[in-house]
Amino acid sequence: MDKVKVIELFAGVGGFRLGLEKNGKYEVVWSNQWEPSTKTQHASMVYETRFGSENHSNQDIAEVPTDEIPDADLLVGGFPCQDYSVATTLQNSKGLIGKKGVLWWSIHRILKEKKKPVPYLFLENVDRLLKSPSSQRGRDFAIMLKSLNDLGYAVEWRVINAAEYGMPQRRRRVFFIAYHQSTKAYRALSKADKESWMTEEGIMAKVFPVKNSNNKVFSFPIENDLVSLSDTFNKGEKLSPFLNTGIFIDGKVSTQKTEPNYSGEEITLGDVLQNGEVSEEFFILENEYSKWEYLKGAKKEIRTSKNGFTYNYSEGKMIFPDALDNASRTIITGEGGKSPSRFKHVVATRKGLRRLTPIELERLNMFPDNHTLVEGISDTKRAFFMGNALVVGIVEKIAEELYDRINM
Repeated sequence: MDKVKVIELFAGVGGFRLGLEKNGKYEVVWSNQWEPSTKTQHASMVYETRFGSENHSNQDIAEVPTDEIPDADLLVGGFPCQDYSVATTLQNSKGLIGKKGVLWWSIHRILKEKKKPVPYLFLENVDRLLKSPSSQRGRDFAIMLKSLNDLGYAVEWRVINAAEYGMPQRRRRVFFIAYHQSTKAYRALSKADKESWMTEEGIMAKVFPVKNSNNKVFSFPIENDLVSLSDTFNKGEKLSPFLNTGIFIDGKVSTQKTEPNYSGEEITLGDVLQNGEVSEEFFILENEYSKWEYLKGAKKEIRTSKNGFTYNYSEGKMIFPDALDNASRTIITGEGGKSPSRFKHVVATRKGLRRLTPIELERLNMFPDNHTLVEGISDTKRAFFMGNALVVGIVEKIAEELYDRINM
């Protein structure tokens, strides 16, 4: 196969596409990006500026007829994670019934309605997906696995922290690859020893090696129909049965806790900084330092909620300013703007303390410099994009190995 043809859903500003197309082995033949909560489609503007508007859809994917989507070898997407994001508590999470969470069923619909099956899937989400919602830990992921199994797919997954493999940001996400039963990769997985696949033979294990820790492999079936699964899966249990590495094939889960095994080059926050090129607007005024120090500092306070309930509030101290000799903390969507914040990055320079620039945030996700620099897009919006994006380097590595499996 010359080039693997790709459908890219929930495309954002194109992180998946950058990682896939870098080596010239993949071609995105159709893409979709739609943000339901905003009138101006900023992410789609960036995407079209960088990749062109041909074969790009900027409408609600739930309303796009499947026959308008071309056939492809691979479907990819970081499907919306607002309902599982670390920015909210699990108690507030709506999981698959959330406003945007139901878009999982748009992926399912397309796969189900395609006359020719899509052979491979490559998807990404926040790692909290493996243990949401709090009332039934792991239910949402179990529903996804079972719904893919019903369509003839096997799945392998891994939670990957980019920094643990030398990349410049501590960003933990779950990546999963699905193989349709018509593929050679599916047949290889069905015959393989499941532990060996998770630790040595699988795509994830090949590109993101793990230590030989002999951690126990847990196996269990997922047999119920989707409605029963939704009502009963893991009810009353405190922990999710899904560990950070796993496989699901023929109705059976194999899952194991693995630990990264990496000793190569490590990119730090200091490595990505724009030295001497930063405009004054990113520097923090000295009279604002105390506000930042308070927000970053340890706290033990009595607070009062909106309904008048008083409670003890405590949180630990954060490193302030951020360490330059290590990978950065996770970028969140609220990274932009001048207002003091506990979670925004602050670095110390010879000119004083400052926030990170859009280019530096792009570099932490391994995007090209100024990928999101488009007329009409603010720096705050550019920061928001990077809080939603994935680390391109992870996609690049998985794409190399996946291409070889597709062509084996």
